[in-house]
Amino acid sequence: MASGTRTLVVCPYPTRTQRGEREPLRSPEARRDEAVGLAQAIDLHVTGAEIISLGAIRPATYIGKGKVEAIAREVKDSSIDLVVVDSPLSPVQQRNLEKSFRCKVIDRTGLILEIFGRRARTAEGALQVELAHLAYQRSRLVRSWTHLERQRGGFGFLGGPGETQIETDRRLIQERMVRIERELEGVKRTRGLHRASRADVPYPVVALVGYTNAGKSTLFNRLTQAEVMAADMLFATLDPTMRLITLPHGGLAILSDTVGFISDLPTMLISAFRATLEEVRAADVIVHVRDISHADSDAQSQDVESILTELGVADRTDRVIEALNKLDRLDDDERAMLAQDHGPRAATPLAVSALTGEGMDHLLSAIEDRLARGRSLVELTLDLSDGKGLHWLYEHAEVMSRSDRDDGLHITVRVAPDQVERVKRRFPVSETHAIRSEVH
Repeated sequence: MASGTRTLVVCPYPTRTQRGEREPLRSPEARRDEAVGLAQAIDLHVTGAEIISLGAIRPATYIGKGKVEAIAREVKDSSIDLVVVDSPLSPVQQRNLEKSFRCKVIDRTGLILEIFGRRARTAEGALQVELAHLAYQRSRLVRSWTHLERQRGGFGFLGGPGETQIETDRRLIQERMVRIERELEGVKRTRGLHRASRADVPYPVVALVGYTNAGKSTLFNRLTQAEVMAADMLFATLDPTMRLITLPHGGLAILSDTVGFISDLPTMLISAFRATLEEVRAADVIVHVRDISHADSDAQSQDVESILTELGVADRTDRVIEALNKLDRLDDDERAMLAQDHGPRAATPLAVSALTGEGMDHLLSAIEDRLARGRSLVELTLDLSDGKGLHWLYEHAEVMSRSDRDDGLHITVRVAPDQVERVKRRFPVSETHAIRSEVH
């Protein structure tokens, strides 16, 4: 799909909740605006967006015959080249709509895959996108797949006599998927080695998660002084990025920026990006970045929590910090209401602005405090001339306080449980005044 393609966005949403389904938190207008944002994220020229109240799903075309005919007329009159349907379509429904509209039709899953394909920058990201795309296309085989071996550069040989074209295409896709999965297993092992090497350092890992366009990359840049792509568009970041950050008392942590979540994220994408999202599962602290200025902030939050559950992040209460971002977009009344809703309670979400830097100190302190749970405070008395020992402590522990006295340098450091013995080995036991676990 070329940039500037004239696009009509069609948004068929059920008028009533099906049995067993939860009531949707988003309004149809909000869902429509998100669908338009997805289309614009890959520079499609959206000429219109229409909400369709869907009483029942039609097996052949998803939407009713009358609406199909009306959209077909609009497509012809407005010279539309692409119709985006903001719902999952079956292969049969997609083909039937294309015949009726006489133009290309893609559903929400196809659009998200297209965005991911354009955003991938690393070899790993490209592999993950291709795997998801192949899984999606496997059930939507068309004649254009006959030349995949030329486009991809290595799909093996063509089938022998008597093999139908569809069978050939299906086999080529399956062979490529197996190769990609094998390569991604290597990526997974490499990530495991990297995590093991970090455990030896050790630096705790802090992962930023959140709905797409919540401001994660801007926050990442603010905290790390890096220059990760941060734009006001959906899925500006796809590949994970990591940087070291310094906490208020000198401790170091690895901050990880991850792909944004979205409602109705295709299952195949969650599976394909599991290697990337394993960083979230392994993180010591997860910062859930929310766009507090967005009208659907609560609904977006529920979508993120659902995906975290699917990823196996069960102990969220102990690991997750909520950062209510884009505080700069709120007026005084909205700020006052936010303060009233989230009063001075324990573990209250933190209001921040990644753009202006407001609230960054509180966020870093909250991250440090959360990492400190289960860590130990060690009180040491060092010789005033032991500059080397003091430097070692600043490098390997969090120095909470220090004071010079007649009998030496009194210093309190905070260390992980598995590092207490290392501190005791580095400094004679006679110098260790006290060791106690920090209680939160």
